[in-house]
Amino acid sequence: MIRGGMWRRRRTRQAAVAVCFLAPSLALFFLYRILPLFWNVALSVERWSPLRPTRWAGLYYYQDMLSSDTFWLTLENTMIFIASAIPAIALALVIALLVNSDLRGAAVYRTIFFLSYPLMSVAVAIIWQWMFEQKAGLINYVLLSLGVISQPIPFLGSFDWALPAVIIANTWQVLGFYMIILLAGLQNIPPHLYEAARIDGVPALARLWRITLPLLKPSIFLAAIIGILNSFSCFDLVYVMTHGGPGHATEILITYIYKAGFEESRFDYAAALTVVQFLVLMALTILANRAAGGNAGAVE
Repeated sequence: MIRGGMWRRRRTRQAAVAVCFLAPSLALFFLYRILPLFWNVALSVERWSPLRPTRWAGLYYYQDMLSSDTFWLTLENTMIFIASAIPAIALALVIALLVNSDLRGAAVYRTIFFLSYPLMSVAVAIIWQWMFEQKAGLINYVLLSLGVISQPIPFLGSFDWALPAVIIANTWQVLGFYMIILLAGLQNIPPHLYEAARIDGVPALARLWRITLPLLKPSIFLAAIIGILNSFSCFDLVYVMTHGGPGHATEILITYIYKAGFEESRFDYAAALTVVQFLVLMALTILANRAAGGNAGAVE
């Protein structure tokens, strides 16, 4: 009985110490994450203005949103941005496989591919803005020199070309980070699995499908989640390169929310957009987790 009382007191002290260490982080998390989320939901169902009393609006802003062509175009652009992570991750996997092999100078190539990621998004946007410039841009100059085109293409001023141009710039920036994630996963695969497969005469493509990809599933899942989060947060790149234009050709949810809130002063409508963005993000994360087998850390 005495031992049981001592054990319970020890567990209580340990729990109290853990709570004391976690309390500052939990308080900050609640203050800067949870509380703004609830406030945002409350704001989305009210007519709010700093100069007028708050009035109940119900689902008015959600109905306004669903009837807006701009919202649907913005949502479509965001989904295209997310889908662009798939070929980017596939390309990063090819690069990771190459630099993980006996390729001469692999360490140098790893460094070169990763260098784009630490750059500020504003700097990347300015670089690619110049690259895609119609009159003095490097891409138009090369295409004209090779005879691929007869006149310069207004990449960032064209409704058809602007979004692909921004996606290319975004892919260039995050490609190295995807490569590092996948390279870490590749280096954690036990080498004896490949040796046994070679002894059994398994061809290289079969080794890729039966060993590499199944064991790389957690890393691919992590890269996919980062790709989804990046598509919802690459405000700097889009805003500097195109300001969401021409028209709304490159508008994504995060830039649309910013314009509604800070350029049009429609904070209540922006709050409703933020709630929808949060729900879409949660749904995509759940789908990605299920696609990874329901448990991103498990390997079949």
